[in-house]
Amino acid sequence: MNATESNPRFDLRGKVVVITGAGQGIGRAYARGFAESGAIPIIAEVNQEAGHAVAAELMASGHEALAIQTDISDVTSVQALVESTLERYQRVDVLVNNASIFSSIKMRQFTDIPLHEWNQVISVNITGTFLMCRAVAPYMKAQGGGRIVNISSAAVTMGKPKYLHYTTSKAGVIGMTRAMAKELGSSGITVNAVLPGATDTEIDRETNTAGDKAAMLSMRAIPRDETPEDLLGIVLFLASDESAFITGQSITVDGGLTFL
Repeated sequence: MNATESNPRFDLRGKVVVITGAGQGIGRAYARGFAESGAIPIIAEVNQEAGHAVAAELMASGHEALAIQTDISDVTSVQALVESTLERYQRVDVLVNNASIFSSIKMRQFTDIPLHEWNQVISVNITGTFLMCRAVAPYMKAQGGGRIVNISSAAVTMGKPKYLHYTTSKAGVIGMTRAMAKELGSSGITVNAVLPGATDTEIDRETNTAGDKAAMLSMRAIPRDETPEDLLGIVLFLASDESAFITGQSITVDGGLTFL
Protein backbone atom coordinates (compact mmCIF):
# COMPACT_ATOMS: atom_id res chain seq x y z
CA MET A 1 0.00 0.00 0.00
CA ASN A 2 1.43 3.38 -0.98
CA ALA A 3 1.10 6.65 0.92
CA THR A 4 -1.82 7.98 -1.09
CA GLU A 5 -3.77 4.75 -0.62
CA SER A 6 -3.28 4.84 3.16
CA ASN A 7 -3.89 8.61 3.37
CA PRO A 8 -5.99 9.84 0.43
CA ARG A 9 -5.92 13.43 1.72
CA PHE A 10 -2.27 13.60 0.66
CA ASP A 11 -3.11 12.33 -2.82
CA LEU A 12 -1.81 14.67 -5.55
CA ARG A 13 -2.53 12.34 -8.46
CA GLY A 14 -3.99 14.19 -11.42
CA LYS A 15 -3.62 17.63 -9.83
CA VAL A 16 -2.66 20.34 -12.31
CA VAL A 17 0.20 22.31 -10.79
CA VAL A 18 1.58 25.50 -12.35
CA ILE A 19 5.18 26.11 -11.24
CA THR A 20 6.87 29.32 -12.29
CA GLY A 21 10.62 29.36 -12.86
CA ALA A 22 10.62 25.57 -13.15
CA GLY A 23 13.27 25.35 -15.85
CA GLN A 24 16.17 25.14 -13.41
CA GLY A 25 17.23 24.99 -9.78
CA ILE A 26 14.63 24.63 -7.05
CA GLY A 27 11.76 25.04 -9.50
CA ARG A 28 12.96 22.08 -11.50
CA ALA A 29 13.07 20.02 -8.29
CA TYR A 30 9.49 21.07 -7.49
CA ALA A 31 8.37 19.96 -10.95
CA ARG A 32 10.06 16.60 -10.52
CA GLY A 33 8.63 16.16 -7.01
CA PHE A 34 5.08 16.89 -8.12
CA ALA A 35 5.42 14.61 -11.14
CA GLU A 36 6.67 11.77 -8.94
CA SER A 37 3.64 12.35 -6.69
CA GLY A 38 1.31 11.84 -9.66
CA ALA A 39 0.54 15.49 -10.35
CA ILE A 40 0.80 17.18 -13.74
CA PRO A 41 3.42 19.96 -13.58
CA ILE A 42 3.05 22.95 -15.89
CA ILE A 43 6.56 24.30 -16.42
CA ALA A 44 6.14 28.08 -16.64
CA GLU A 45 9.60 29.30 -17.60
CA VAL A 46 10.89 32.43 -19.34
CA ASN A 47 13.74 30.40 -20.87
CA GLN A 48 11.86 28.34 -23.44
CA GLU A 49 14.68 25.86 -24.05
CA ALA A 50 15.15 25.17 -20.33
CA GLY A 51 11.43 24.73 -19.75
CA HIS A 52 11.03 22.25 -22.57
CA ALA A 53 14.11 20.34 -21.40
CA VAL A 54 12.55 19.82 -17.95
CA ALA A 55 9.24 18.73 -19.47
CA ALA A 56 11.05 16.31 -21.79
CA GLU A 57 13.03 14.92 -18.87
CA LEU A 58 9.83 14.25 -16.92
CA MET A 59 8.01 12.71 -19.88
CA ALA A 60 10.99 10.46 -20.59
CA SER A 61 10.51 9.12 -17.06
CA GLY A 62 6.87 8.31 -17.78
CA HIS A 63 5.28 11.41 -16.28
CA GLU A 64 2.93 13.93 -17.85
CA ALA A 65 4.16 17.52 -18.07
CA LEU A 66 3.69 20.65 -20.15
CA ALA A 67 6.15 23.50 -20.73
CA ILE A 68 4.87 26.98 -21.55
CA GLN A 69 7.22 29.91 -22.10
CA THR A 70 6.15 32.59 -19.63
CA ASP A 71 7.36 36.00 -18.52
CA ILE A 72 5.55 36.43 -15.21
CA SER A 73 6.15 40.19 -15.22
CA ASP A 74 4.11 40.51 -18.43
CA VAL A 75 0.33 40.36 -18.01
CA THR A 76 -0.27 39.10 -21.55
CA SER A 77 2.22 36.27 -21.12
CA VAL A 78 0.68 35.28 -17.78
CA GLN A 79 -2.82 35.20 -19.22
CA ALA A 80 -1.63 33.10 -22.17
CA LEU A 81 -0.10 30.61 -19.72
CA VAL A 82 -3.34 30.23 -17.80
CA GLU A 83 -5.46 29.99 -20.94
CA SER A 84 -3.17 27.31 -22.43
CA THR A 85 -3.31 25.32 -19.18
CA LEU A 86 -7.10 25.52 -19.04
CA GLU A 87 -7.44 24.59 -22.70
CA ARG A 88 -5.38 21.46 -22.08
CA TYR A 89 -6.56 20.41 -18.62
CA GLN A 90 -9.68 22.52 -17.83
CA ARG A 91 -8.42 23.41 -14.32
CA VAL A 92 -5.60 24.75 -12.19
CA ASP A 93 -5.37 23.06 -8.79
CA VAL A 94 -2.08 24.44 -7.47
CA LEU A 95 0.08 27.47 -8.18
CA VAL A 96 3.68 27.53 -6.94
CA ASN A 97 5.09 31.05 -7.35
CA ASN A 98 8.76 30.14 -7.49
CA ALA A 99 10.19 32.40 -10.22
CA SER A 100 12.28 35.31 -9.00
CA ILE A 101 15.45 37.24 -9.70
CA PHE A 102 18.27 36.41 -7.29
CA SER A 103 21.22 34.43 -8.65
CA SER A 104 22.24 37.21 -11.07
CA ILE A 105 22.23 39.94 -8.40
CA LYS A 106 25.57 41.23 -7.16
CA MET A 107 26.00 42.21 -3.55
CA ARG A 108 25.81 46.00 -3.17
CA GLN A 109 25.13 48.60 -0.55
CA PHE A 110 21.53 49.70 -1.10
CA THR A 111 22.72 53.17 -2.05
CA ASP A 112 24.56 51.64 -5.02
CA ILE A 113 21.64 49.61 -6.43
CA PRO A 114 20.82 50.97 -9.91
CA LEU A 115 17.19 52.01 -10.25
CA HIS A 116 16.68 49.81 -13.31
CA GLU A 117 17.85 46.76 -11.31
CA TRP A 118 15.55 47.65 -8.40
CA ASN A 119 12.61 47.97 -10.80
CA GLN A 120 13.41 44.67 -12.49
CA VAL A 121 13.56 42.74 -9.21
CA ILE A 122 10.31 44.26 -7.95
CA SER A 123 8.63 43.67 -11.33
CA VAL A 124 9.39 39.95 -11.32
CA ASN A 125 9.43 39.07 -7.62
CA ILE A 126 6.39 41.05 -6.47
CA THR A 127 4.39 42.11 -9.52
CA GLY A 128 4.93 38.73 -11.20
CA THR A 129 3.64 36.89 -8.14
CA PHE A 130 0.62 39.21 -8.01
CA LEU A 131 -0.14 38.73 -11.71
CA MET A 132 0.04 34.94 -11.41
CA CYS A 133 -2.27 34.86 -8.39
CA ARG A 134 -4.70 37.27 -10.02
CA ALA A 135 -4.81 35.15 -13.16
CA VAL A 136 -5.55 31.80 -11.49
CA ALA A 137 -7.79 32.91 -8.62
CA PRO A 138 -11.05 33.26 -10.61
CA TYR A 139 -10.69 29.73 -11.99
CA MET A 140 -9.82 28.27 -8.60
CA LYS A 141 -12.93 29.96 -7.19
CA ALA A 142 -15.09 28.56 -9.98
CA GLN A 143 -13.81 25.00 -9.42
CA GLY A 144 -14.38 25.22 -5.67
CA GLY A 145 -10.87 25.75 -4.34
CA GLY A 146 -7.15 25.57 -4.88
CA ARG A 147 -3.72 25.98 -3.34
CA ILE A 148 -1.29 28.86 -3.79
CA VAL A 149 2.26 28.47 -2.48
CA ASN A 150 4.36 31.62 -2.67
CA ILE A 151 8.12 31.20 -2.38
CA SER A 152 9.58 33.96 -0.23
CA SER A 153 13.03 33.73 1.37
CA ALA A 154 14.74 33.36 4.73
CA ALA A 155 16.66 36.48 3.68
CA VAL A 156 13.66 38.34 5.12
CA THR A 157 13.99 36.90 8.62
CA MET A 158 17.77 37.30 8.44
CA GLY A 159 17.48 40.94 7.36
CA LYS A 160 20.15 39.99 4.86
CA PRO A 161 22.20 43.06 3.85
CA LYS A 162 23.42 44.03 0.38
CA TYR A 163 20.36 42.52 -1.28
CA LEU A 164 17.89 45.22 -0.30
CA HIS A 165 15.73 44.92 -3.42
CA TYR A 166 15.59 41.11 -3.18
CA THR A 167 14.93 41.10 0.57
CA THR A 168 12.29 43.81 0.21
CA SER A 169 10.58 41.93 -2.61
CA LYS A 170 10.43 38.71 -0.60
CA ALA A 171 9.07 40.56 2.43
CA GLY A 172 6.37 41.89 0.12
CA VAL A 173 5.50 38.33 -0.87
CA ILE A 174 4.80 37.53 2.81
CA GLY A 175 2.49 40.54 3.16
CA MET A 176 0.75 39.59 -0.08
CA THR A 177 0.30 36.03 1.15
CA ARG A 178 -1.38 37.13 4.36
CA ALA A 179 -3.78 39.61 2.76
CA MET A 180 -4.60 37.25 -0.10
CA ALA A 181 -5.33 34.41 2.33
CA LYS A 182 -8.00 36.60 3.94
CA GLU A 183 -9.57 37.41 0.58
CA LEU A 184 -9.57 33.87 -0.82
CA GLY A 185 -10.24 31.68 2.20
CA SER A 186 -14.01 31.71 1.84
CA SER A 187 -13.58 30.34 -1.69
CA GLY A 188 -11.66 27.28 -0.48
CA ILE A 189 -8.30 28.65 -1.66
CA THR A 190 -5.35 28.55 0.71
CA VAL A 191 -2.36 30.87 0.32
CA ASN A 192 0.89 30.18 2.17
CA ALA A 193 4.52 31.24 1.92
CA VAL A 194 7.65 29.10 2.14
CA LEU A 195 10.92 30.78 3.11
CA PRO A 196 13.90 28.72 1.86
CA GLY A 197 17.38 29.28 3.16
CA ALA A 198 20.40 29.39 0.86
CA THR A 199 19.97 26.27 -1.24
CA ASP A 200 22.57 24.44 -3.33
CA THR A 201 21.49 23.97 -6.95
CA GLU A 202 23.18 23.72 -10.32
CA ILE A 203 22.84 27.49 -10.79
CA ASP A 204 26.09 29.45 -10.54
CA ARG A 205 25.95 32.41 -8.17
CA GLU A 206 28.38 35.25 -7.59
CA THR A 207 26.52 36.31 -4.49
CA ASN A 208 28.17 34.21 -1.74
CA THR A 209 31.82 33.43 -1.12
CA ALA A 210 33.07 30.17 0.36
CA GLY A 211 33.58 32.06 3.61
CA ASP A 212 29.97 33.31 3.60
CA LYS A 213 28.72 29.78 3.07
CA ALA A 214 30.88 28.33 5.85
CA ALA A 215 29.69 31.00 8.27
CA MET A 216 26.05 30.28 7.42
CA LEU A 217 26.49 26.54 7.89
CA SER A 218 28.02 27.09 11.30
CA MET A 219 24.95 29.08 12.42
CA ARG A 220 22.39 26.47 11.34
CA ALA A 221 20.87 24.23 13.98
CA ILE A 222 21.26 21.47 11.37
CA PRO A 223 24.78 22.27 10.11
CA ARG A 224 24.73 20.96 6.57
CA ASP A 225 24.05 22.17 3.05
CA GLU A 226 20.42 22.77 2.09
CA THR A 227 19.24 21.00 -1.07
CA PRO A 228 16.08 21.43 -3.16
CA GLU A 229 14.84 18.11 -1.78
CA ASP A 230 14.72 19.70 1.68
CA LEU A 231 11.94 21.98 0.38
CA LEU A 232 9.82 19.40 -1.41
CA GLY A 233 8.01 18.04 1.65
CA ILE A 234 6.56 21.35 2.79
CA VAL A 235 5.57 22.43 -0.73
CA LEU A 236 3.85 19.11 -1.46
CA PHE A 237 2.10 19.27 1.92
CA LEU A 238 0.81 22.80 1.30
CA ALA A 239 -0.44 21.69 -2.12
CA SER A 240 -2.40 18.78 -0.65
CA ASP A 241 -5.76 18.48 1.10
CA GLU A 242 -3.88 17.65 4.30
CA SER A 243 -3.16 21.39 4.68
CA ALA A 244 -6.73 22.51 3.95
CA PHE A 245 -7.04 24.46 7.24
CA ILE A 246 -3.65 26.17 6.99
CA THR A 247 -3.52 29.54 5.26
CA GLY A 248 -1.72 32.87 5.49
CA GLN A 249 1.30 31.21 7.09
CA SER A 250 5.03 31.75 6.52
CA ILE A 251 7.11 28.61 6.99
CA THR A 252 10.89 28.84 7.08
CA VAL A 253 12.98 25.93 5.80
CA ASP A 254 16.61 26.82 6.47
CA GLY A 255 17.93 24.19 8.86
CA GLY A 256 17.25 26.36 11.89
CA LEU A 257 19.34 29.34 10.84
CA THR A 258 16.50 31.75 11.60
CA PHE A 259 13.29 31.54 13.62
CA LEU A 260 10.00 33.41 13.13
